[in-house]
Amino acid sequence: MTKSMRAKRGSSPSHRASWRATYERLPYDRLPWFEPGPSLSVKLAVADGFLPKGGEVLDIGCGAGSNVLFLGKSGFRAHGVDLSPGAVTAARARAAEAHVVADIQEGDALALRFADGCLDGVVDHGCFHTLPMSRRGDYAREVHRVLRPGGSFVLAWVAREHTAPMGPPHRPSVQEVAAALESRFLFTRVEFNPGREDGALSSYIGFLSRRSAPYPRRR
Repeated sequence: MTKSMRAKRGSSPSHRASWRATYERLPYDRLPWFEPGPSLSVKLAVADGFLPKGGEVLDIGCGAGSNVLFLGKSGFRAHGVDLSPGAVTAARARAAEAHVVADIQEGDALALRFADGCLDGVVDHGCFHTLPMSRRGDYAREVHRVLRPGGSFVLAWVAREHTAPMGPPHRPSVQEVAAALESRFLFTRVEFNPGREDGALSSYIGFLSRRSAPYPRRR
């Protein structure tokens, strides 16, 4: 795929500019979504063996790299992509400080710079629910493309049940997420996390695998 083709498929210029500006305005550790340690979804996926040990795993929208660092320390060949150069710089600096080998690049969830079927796992803690609804099908196609058949996909998103002001404007229902992803991925497990008193947002965690065969027709 050429650079021009990726640009046409990727996020809009305004969406990219917005994320880049966010990391220019504030230090990464003062952003409201920053977590110094790994997200619950990734910890569960590693503890349960859902992500294949030692595999190639990509964190989409990696931010300052907390999940990437955890994956690298846990024996995975870790990759991270983020739209913001500031996020990538922070993630690389943290990886170097922690002596973690990881590939962290500026990149677009809608135009990933990875070959077809090259990844064993993909994790997303907070990228999917920021995308316009019209682009979520494009996102599903791209994650499906880079995962090997049967590859693992861990997706966390802010729940419809989270009604506080902080969080993305649109909080997808499970039904909406299934509508975007089910034709390309098999849902093996979905968990609801009600959040904590310290301000964590209510969220869903989906454990999915890339379909190896076409989605069955309705009968």
